[in-house]
Amino acid sequence: MPELPEVEALAAYLRERAVGHTVQRFEVSSFSALKTYDPAPSALTGLPLTSAGRHGKFLDIGIGPEVHLVVHLARAGWLHYRDAFKSPAPLKPGSGPIAIRLRLDDGSGFDLTEAGTQKSLAAYLVRDPLTEVPGVSRLGPDALAVSRDEFAAAIRSRNGQVKGVLVDQEVLAGIGNAYSDEILHVAKMSPFALTGKLTDEQITTLYEAMREVETDAVQRSVGQKAAELKGEKRAGMRVHARTGLPCPVCGDTVREVSFADKSLQYCATCQTGGKPLADRRLSKLVR
Repeated sequence: MPELPEVEALAAYLRERAVGHTVQRFEVSSFSALKTYDPAPSALTGLPLTSAGRHGKFLDIGIGPEVHLVVHLARAGWLHYRDAFKSPAPLKPGSGPIAIRLRLDDGSGFDLTEAGTQKSLAAYLVRDPLTEVPGVSRLGPDALAVSRDEFAAAIRSRNGQVKGVLVDQEVLAGIGNAYSDEILHVAKMSPFALTGKLTDEQITTLYEAMREVETDAVQRSVGQKAAELKGEKRAGMRVHARTGLPCPVCGDTVREVSFADKSLQYCATCQTGGKPLADRRLSKLVR
């Protein structure tokens, strides 16, 4: 799933490559992906791209004087930039993984795609993202902009396991499954630690780890082409998606806890005093 660093990098790439060009055509292949009907896609023709930014993990592309294309790429979505399209023919409904195509006046543009059968990619054409896009209106403070005290208040607003609180977008905007694993590894904290029991010192350590991980990931990602971002993300991971490999800090084996639709990775030596966490999936198999 694209998280804050990748979405920040996509916005930076669009600012460099696409902003200033005008929309030639906005095409919709997956009608379930476009969640709004006013303004209509046809109203964008001839309007310039004026900005590109983000709200947490939402990409926000300004079009003309008042329209925003706001996109949540969900788990399997991505933005593929094309310097030129192979065919000028409009997309047909159900064109494979392509949900939306935006063509620009210089022949370039981008596809919003989604792999797999679980279609969760969401796009909105709105005038005010802060009030018209439900996910944006509920976001907590941005992980890159929040102060230490604001971070402490946000984390302590939820009493639960720290891993789950970190990825709650209403608590902090931008952190997902991958980077929360990385943050907790840098902070040397168990993903199951309870936020209600964290000391002020632990909160500070967690905040500094978050800043370090997210800032480093943004610095590595910004400037990369859209097609290279996924590889850059994987290459920078310490524990996430590295089950069975050695921890880069202590050399212990990276372990995993699996849930119904996702998993987390951690180092027992660095984070849990050497004690492996219970994996409910494996526990059920043992029974």
